Parts: sequence; C-alpha cells; structure tokens
Amino acid sequence: MEKIIDENKQGEALTLEANAQNTKKLFIESYGCQMNFSDSEVVASILSKEGYNTTQNLEDADLVLVNTCSIREKAELTVRKRLEKYQAVKRKKNPRMKVGVLGCMAERLKSKFLEEEKIVDLVVGPDAYKDIPNLLSEVEEGRNAVNVILSKEETYGDISPVRLQSNGVTAFVSITRGCDNMCTFCVVPFTRGRERSRDPQSILEEVNDLAQKGYKEVTLLGQNVDSYLWYGGGLKKDFEKASEMQKATAVNFAQLMAMVAQAQPKMRVRFSTSNPQDMTLDVVETMANHKNICNYIHLPVQSGSDRILELMNRQHTRAEYMKLIDDIRRIIPDIAISQDIITGFPTETEKDHQDTLDLMNYAKYDYGFMFYYSERPGTMAARKMEDDIPLEVKKRRLAEVIALQHELSHYNTKRFVGKTVEVLIEKESKKSDQEWSGRTEQNTVAVFPKEDYNIGDYVMVTITECTTSTLRGKAVGYSTNN
Repeated sequence: MEKIIDENKQGEALTLEANAQNTKKLFIESYGCQMNFSDSEVVASILSKEGYNTTQNLEDADLVLVNTCSIREKAELTVRKRLEKYQAVKRKKNPRMKVGVLGCMAERLKSKFLEEEKIVDLVVGPDAYKDIPNLLSEVEEGRNAVNVILSKEETYGDISPVRLQSNGVTAFVSITRGCDNMCTFCVVPFTRGRERSRDPQSILEEVNDLAQKGYKEVTLLGQNVDSYLWYGGGLKKDFEKASEMQKATAVNFAQLMAMVAQAQPKMRVRFSTSNPQDMTLDVVETMANHKNICNYIHLPVQSGSDRILELMNRQHTRAEYMKLIDDIRRIIPDIAISQDIITGFPTETEKDHQDTLDLMNYAKYDYGFMFYYSERPGTMAARKMEDDIPLEVKKRRLAEVIALQHELSHYNTKRFVGKTVEVLIEKESKKSDQEWSGRTEQNTVAVFPKEDYNIGDYVMVTITECTTSTLRGKAVGYSTNN
C-alpha cells in the first residue's frame, strides 16, 4: 500500500562510519517520524565524541538506545516489545549492556520505565540529548538517570549530525522543534514542547556541508515547517515582544527556503511537514520560483468534516483547505500533494466519514498516510471525549479511505506515462539488482534499467508504465542538473 505507515514495522538500526579511536559500541534504533531519525543522528554525533561507534550487532553493544514515538498506541507497543528483547539479550549474553529510551515516549512514560517497570537505565527527552554523557556517568555509578525537561531554546543547531545508514544522496536538515498547534488528538506539544526555530546561518552551513560531501537532496524538517520564524532566538509565540530591529530582520519559512535553494542550485530541496492553517502562498510562490525546490507538499487534513475538524481543534475549515488546494494547484499545476487522515475520531458519523471521502476526491491526493483513531493519554481528546467509535467501524472506514487513495494514486501515476521526467537515483531496486530506484520531484518512485548510471545521478527517464505507487521506464540521458 503506497506510503501508508505500518505501525507494526520494525524501526531501523542505524550505523555510521567507525571512528578508529572509539572503543565503545552504540546500537541505536529509531521509530516514528522523520524527526526521530534526524534526532538519532544528533545523538550519534554527541556520543561519537564520547568514544562510541555505532553497530548493527545488538549483542555487542555497550549502550542500546531506542528513539521512540508516542503518536499511536501500536507504536508504543512495538517499542515495548523491543525493550523486552534488549533486556533478554542483556540477561543472557551481555550483562554490561546499558539500555536507554529517547524521544517522545521517554518524556511521556519516564516514571513507568525507571521506577515501576525498571526496564531501562536512562530516559532522555527530545530536548536533553546533550546531557546524555552526564546521564551515562550517573548510570555508571549505579543510579538510574533521567532528563526529560522541555527546552525553550534547544534546536541542536550547533551539533553537526552524523548521517546514519545514509545512501549518500539524501539527508534531513532540522529547522524547527516543537509545535504550538494543540490538536486534541496529538501528544507532540506535550512531548516536544513549544515551537522554536533554528538559526538560518547554521542551516545554510549544514546544507553547504552536505553539498560538499556529495549529497544531492535535502529535506527541511520540522513538526510544522511553515511556522519557521527566526528573529534572533526564542519561542515563536514571543515574536510580538521582539524589538523592531528583530522584526525587520526576521526570516520566515519562504525566505529560508529561498536562501537554501539559492545557496545550492544543483541540490533538490524538499520540506516536511506543513500545516494548512500556517501555510501561506508566499511559500508556494517560492517553490514556483526555484526550479530545485521539488513540486511536492505533504498537507495533513485529518478529516473532511467541519464538525470533526472543530473537535480536533484544527484551525482550518473544509472550505479553507479546499481553497488552499486550489491556490496551490493554480500556482504549481504539476504539484503532488499527500495527506494525513484519521478515521473513527470520537463521535464521527457516516456523514462525517463521507465528507472525508468527498474531500479526498476533490483534492486527488497523490499519496496518503492513514490511520484509525488511537486515544493518547494526556491529550484533550482523551480527557474530554469518549472513544465511542467501535474498532470494527474504525477499521472499515480506514479500509474505505485506503481503497480510495489507491484509486487516486493510480490516477496520478498514470499521468506520467509517456512523459520524460527527472529522477534522482537513490538505490538499487528492491526487486531487481539490474535496476535503479529513485524519485521524481513529485516524490514518486521510478524504476529503470541501470545501464551505465550511478547512485546520485540525475537522470531523464521516459515513463512507459506504472502501478499505483511506482513508475517504470527507460533512461534517455543525464539531466542538466548533473
């Protein structure tokens, strides 16, 4: 199923090139959103300076860290199963191993992990990764260690991330942390804190460094990239208190994206994730004005029903969202747009569900990330609303959303047949060692015979056929981007 998150999927054990001087071994595994994978690169960089090389062999590890997701119950259950495995390995094969939990689940369940269940040695929240060396010292002295304090300033802009298990072609660059949008179903504001933005100069330095190392594409990353606002540091909510000079020289997301695109015109630029209430048309116009900014927007909607959107505390209506879709397609006709949708939110009726299906047909999404509602402790929905939709109804509605998205995805991939598109080669095809796999600027996977091309090449590919999620074709030469 195209671009549907599998909540039971194992996370990735991540590795980097070994530092010959390091003697200790770190096994780090990441689950959930792209931000978690990006954060793991920051953690690995911090620990590399403490004498750790990463390993993919769990049994050899001196330190095991799992970077966790709390967005849905299944994600937490998956992490718990992994922690049970770590403890089994520790008991039977490697008593010296220390086990830690990072990320959103760490912040939410710190007391359970350390005091009640006693299954980890350290717990570190998303804003406390620089404190890991101190926490490890606490562990070595026989004490459990925890730091889950949320920060108003931390952006890790001064940390040069290592690139874990990298293909050497694409990389994430974090630009914001936290979220101020208090959607009633979401734990992110409680686990990652308030919105703050990273110094644009540090972002440009990281992008330029990636370009020098041969990377061909960056994704500017944040829980809500459209809220990016640098005025010298501080929370976004405090911008109104800034000086007139700070306001006059402030950098918003559209300006940042233009800066990155201009700094590296041969490098593709993507971004994720956007929020409909915060996306402004100057962002879309900036995309249209720069050839190397990819024509793809992930624009979560969650529901097509105004009533449910209000209950979710989404700060947009159905009509406003549809107008935004219209404006985006007017400015960039060949744009690809993807969605997040939740089925079975409390009190959702069949009419509400039908409104979502109708909105999907209107937007004609290229891809989707779709789930049924999972109540998360501590959220407004959990505190104030009864989870009253039967599981079988949630699953049936989800199946209908997924089926429609398959139709829409196929509708969108068929428009490429007969056209020649630019593809950035990222890796060998999973199905054949004689073919390359890459993505178009619309984020669609394309597969074609290897011939004499290499990973990292921009190649023009004539598309001859397609499935719901993949284009197939033949390369007809290098792109001028090479």
